[in-house]
Amino acid sequence: MSQLPALETTELPPDAVEVGRIADAWGVKGWFKVLPYSGNPEALFATKTWLLQPAQKGGKSFFTGTVLLPIRQARTHSDAVVAWAQGVDDRDGAESLRGARIFVPRASFPATGDDEYYWVDLIGLAVVNREGVPLGAVSELLATGPQTTLVLRYEHGGKPQERMIPFVSAYVDKVDLAGRCITVDWQTDY
Repeated sequence: MSQLPALETTELPPDAVEVGRIADAWGVKGWFKVLPYSGNPEALFATKTWLLQPAQKGGKSFFTGTVLLPIRQARTHSDAVVAWAQGVDDRDGAESLRGARIFVPRASFPATGDDEYYWVDLIGLAVVNREGVPLGAVSELLATGPQTTLVLRYEHGGKPQERMIPFVSAYVDKVDLAGRCITVDWQTDY
C-alpha cells in the first residue's frame, strides 16, 4: 500500500480561487478524477502546481493546511478532468487525495478575450442601469441553459432582496472590471 508523499506546505495566496475538488482515484496508476467548478476548466490546465486544502466537511484527510501538489498531467475526460501528480503513483495514493479542494492563483488564469470574463471577477461588482440607478451587487452567477444569469443582492425596505439579469449583450452595456461596475439596460421594476 502506497502512501501520499510528503507535500510541501505553503500559505494560500490572497488571489487564490477555488476551482474544483478531487473526487476519487481514476485507474490504478495514480491518476485521480477532478470535479471542476467551471464548465471550461482552463485554470486547472494553466498551472503545473495546484494548491490543496482538505475537504471542508467529513472525510479523512492525509494532510492539513495548504499544500502544493505538482501536476505531471491534467486533461479533460468526459464531464470531468483527470490528473496525475508527482509522487502519486498508484491508486492508494490517488485515493488519499479524495475530497481535497483545489485552488490556483488568479494570476495564473489564462487571459480572456474581448467581452469574456471569469465569473470570479464579476462577483461583488456593483450593477447600475443606464440612468445610474443602483440595482444591487453580483452575488453569484447561474448557468441557465444557453446563457448565464447575474444574481444581484440588494436591500429594499430594510429587507434583503434578489434580482436576476441575463448576462447577454441585449441587457449588458458595459463591464468595467477596473471600476468594479456593470452597466445594464434594466429597470428596478423588472
